[in-house]
Amino acid sequence: MTARPVARVLLDSPLPQLDRLFDYAIPPEWDRDATPGVRVRVPLRTAGRVVDGYLVERVEEEPGDRPLSELDAVVSPVPVLTPSLYALARRVADRAAGSASDILRLAIPKRMVRAEKAWISAPAPELPAVDAAALEWAGRVLAAYPGLAAGIDDSGRLALEAPARPAAVPGPDGSTLTIGAWAELLAAAAVHTLGGGRSAILVVPDHRDQAQLEAALASRVPEHALVRHDARQSSPARYAGFLRTLDPVPSIVIGSRSAVYAPVHAPGLVALWDDGDPLLSEPLTPGVHARDAGLVRQELDACALLFAGHTRTTDVERLVSLGWVRDVPPARRSSPRVVLSATREGESRGARVPSAAFAAAREALESGPVLVQVARPGYAPVLVCAECRRPARCAHCAGPLHAARPGAVPECGWCGRSANGWVCPHCASPRVRMASSGSERTADELGRAFAGTRVIVADGEHQVLRVDARPALVVATRGAEPIAEGGYRAVILLDGERMLLADDLRIGESALRWWMNAAALAAPGAPVHLVGVAGPVARALATWTPAAYARGELADRAPLRMPPAVRVAALDGPADAVRTAIATLREDVPELDADDVLGPVTGTERGARALVRFDYGQGARVAESLRSSVVADALRARKAAKGRAPGARNTLRVRVDLPDLDL
Repeated sequence: MTARPVARVLLDSPLPQLDRLFDYAIPPEWDRDATPGVRVRVPLRTAGRVVDGYLVERVEEEPGDRPLSELDAVVSPVPVLTPSLYALARRVADRAAGSASDILRLAIPKRMVRAEKAWISAPAPELPAVDAAALEWAGRVLAAYPGLAAGIDDSGRLALEAPARPAAVPGPDGSTLTIGAWAELLAAAAVHTLGGGRSAILVVPDHRDQAQLEAALASRVPEHALVRHDARQSSPARYAGFLRTLDPVPSIVIGSRSAVYAPVHAPGLVALWDDGDPLLSEPLTPGVHARDAGLVRQELDACALLFAGHTRTTDVERLVSLGWVRDVPPARRSSPRVVLSATREGESRGARVPSAAFAAAREALESGPVLVQVARPGYAPVLVCAECRRPARCAHCAGPLHAARPGAVPECGWCGRSANGWVCPHCASPRVRMASSGSERTADELGRAFAGTRVIVADGEHQVLRVDARPALVVATRGAEPIAEGGYRAVILLDGERMLLADDLRIGESALRWWMNAAALAAPGAPVHLVGVAGPVARALATWTPAAYARGELADRAPLRMPPAVRVAALDGPADAVRTAIATLREDVPELDADDVLGPVTGTERGARALVRFDYGQGARVAESLRSSVVADALRARKAAKGRAPGARNTLRVRVDLPDLDL
């Protein structure tokens, strides 16, 4: 008897019980196009409908009594799911107790027919040639870190503190363009990798960082070698870029967090810039950080993995301390000139800008722009009662009130209602007082102090990417600082104490990252004033020792079993489902300590929540147990909903690798 062809299909479904391969018979009319990796449509008998999926494997089996449904259609003959991408998605999903289809939804863009037809009809791209001058430039830049080039060639796991200074690269019109020296370093690593015939993936938090990398690479590699992976792209452009990575020639991919999954030819380097930025943490299920996906990919593809930043996260420092990642120090260490600026004798203790920082800004404004970093946008982000000083709250939703401008009616930051006729519920006072200054109020105050000086506001509502070299006061919120041509002549870091008051386990390393990234925008030798902050974080900035600060944080967290010394999983859902999952977990992983399960706490948005702390060596079994509980609860919910609703939604949710303990 003739063997029949069988397709093993992964369904594109959010239902956890469908996260496995299903067998379908391949009818003769689809035999030629039904190859591994293509998109297909298949019938799902339990739901009585047709669903999308990916043909993962094709096998031949002897005809038997096993009845198989047939493929409904092959959507496209393009094999978008490569074997390596499926292996990566499967491994990442299993580590995070999630579904492979959820990972692939991030990795593979939606199909755009016109872009796909253009890619099919286009000739294969030429092998990108990197000229000798570009390779020489890359070697010269990488030489600042002895062993970095060799580590990339040997597919090592590396971590480094990037140079904290501006750099100049050729602009599009023959002029020079200022970027961060970190972008030049990562671009050199990508050029070095491409010159060796392998692909490089550069993962950055946002479009600002992406633009700097593109500027650094524009004159070094051919245009067709660069692939942009950005959520700001149109859907056809993003899909066209994805298809380019499927070509059997190396490329350089620059993009946001999901670019870590790009199915490039011959991967040689995955580099992550500033892995402490929350934008690299995926908010969608199963919530895998780009750092963790990069670690899994390095193991599967045997490519180099590079963590670079001005600071060192405790997550990367833990890997360095274990010897899993190798630290690559620079041949010559340099750092910005940081001054811990405090109020002097005779000055008001509440002075927002001490005299030393004020004098530094005045002197710097004679030659160029000055950066002033603040904590919050707006005019007065926080209002309090003028009499009892208690926070002013909205009468409708209890949200915080703020003022958009002087004398304006207070508005709620949550529901947006105007608080006309507001009265304090505690002392009955009708008056409010500004308790903090946002970017606009700071710009207003500094504009009066430095009369005749340009004042530029850069925040979420006023996006400014670059400023010229003329004197100006640039007031920016953290993360929104524009690049100044030639670098800022002085940097003033305000609201440091307010930043450190946030209720967050990682606020110290987050504040250090905000300050160091801003300080790195200063011109060489320019002063960087941190105002009103003392303690370990301030000392780490002043001495420019982020790795030592991260080691201290790890040492403090280890005895308390706080992340990243341990991993943390969160369970949300009905109280019974959470308790059942915890009981199952204790049976599957009996060595879990009683103190490692926190909760469940009832009364949350989703019913109940519990946190589980576990060691890295227990990760596979914990993830497997939690995943089985999610599937069991989904099946229970579906059975309970039969006859009442067309479908059932999962009620128990699990998220692994929380950065903080938050019940």
